[in-house]
Amino acid sequence: MAERVFITGIGMVTAIGDDVAGNLQNLRLQRSGLGYSSYIDTIYKNVLPVAEVKRSSESLFEMAGIPVREGFTRTTLLGLVAMREALLHAGITDVQSAPTGFINASTVGGMCDTEKLYFDIINPEKTGLFLQYIDTLDCADCTQRIADAVGFSEHIATISTACSSSANALMFGARMIKQGMLPRMVCGGTEALTRFTLNGFNSLKNVDKQFCRPFDQQRTGLNLGEGAAYLVLEGESFVKANNSRILAELTGYCNTNEAFHPTSPSPEGDGAYEAMKAALAMSGRTLEEVTYINVHGTATLNNDVSEGKALERLFGGKVPLFSSTKPFTGHTLAAAGAIEAIFSVLAIQNGLIFPNLNFSEKMEELNITPVTELIEGYPVNNVISNSFGFGGNNASLVISKYEG
Repeated sequence: MAERVFITGIGMVTAIGDDVAGNLQNLRLQRSGLGYSSYIDTIYKNVLPVAEVKRSSESLFEMAGIPVREGFTRTTLLGLVAMREALLHAGITDVQSAPTGFINASTVGGMCDTEKLYFDIINPEKTGLFLQYIDTLDCADCTQRIADAVGFSEHIATISTACSSSANALMFGARMIKQGMLPRMVCGGTEALTRFTLNGFNSLKNVDKQFCRPFDQQRTGLNLGEGAAYLVLEGESFVKANNSRILAELTGYCNTNEAFHPTSPSPEGDGAYEAMKAALAMSGRTLEEVTYINVHGTATLNNDVSEGKALERLFGGKVPLFSSTKPFTGHTLAAAGAIEAIFSVLAIQNGLIFPNLNFSEKMEELNITPVTELIEGYPVNNVISNSFGFGGNNASLVISKYEG
């Protein structure tokens, strides 16, 4: 029988908090991390809202516990900060104490720093500086630097499947545990804001000049964010032998691809529907046992219709409580799946349903509306966390309360 997979440690940094406790506090206070950039040099600095981590890269070095050095991009530093907390939370002082794998996710790697040096490649006086950073553009560069800093030496891999990247990292880690390849995995993702992503989404007319409004009739697009999050996954036998503290169980997961369009989901939510349905089937939970859905909810015109229709197809007239937390953190791309998986754990542990901020008007295409106020003291037993990316990369996780 395949190993059950438990979550035993969590760590994160986002625009609403430098750690898990800070994120939970601001979720409870319904305090958004959206604002205007302090660290990106762009003509849209005071035009397009973003959810930026409220720390300079210099201060991130200190938080990550390493001296300032060349080659460490903001993406790597955000990842190291979240990684340190996740390991500490799981009681891991040495990742070499047991065979431990590392699956990391990112979409643009160190572009946050290489794009600043783009024109230096043709300047003989500055070419050397550019060449020192050019390798950081590879998404695997931040993975290797985090692995080296922490001490991972077993299986190390990088996943880049757009906005579902870190959800897929968690799936990959869980599958390795279930197949008996490693007893413990640390999985998640890291993403820093860049001009490239901001300009790219803006060119697609997918960025809102106001704070984003998921599942609202008046929504006009997303707000980008940055951050990092990692979860420690352990197999059941390892948990018992190690006497690990269990936070929640990853009971189900699925990724699908409906191959509909490079950037748009299918109108009827085919991929999202199949991902949720299969993840739930794997979990062994029924439709009625789902307490809360942390939807992908980007506030783009296409996504919210597609995801909403998938919810209605799967649950009929009894769609569970749902909300998008992206008005808190912005859309953190590769890090989103892991960040929202941690939010799902926090919902279970604290009996919370998080509000979908900025909502005012029901979408005309749907019969459902998201939760708009914080709900406390609610028995949350099973959460579906959705992450749907470009290219039809659809990922759904089912995270459940540990029942013994």
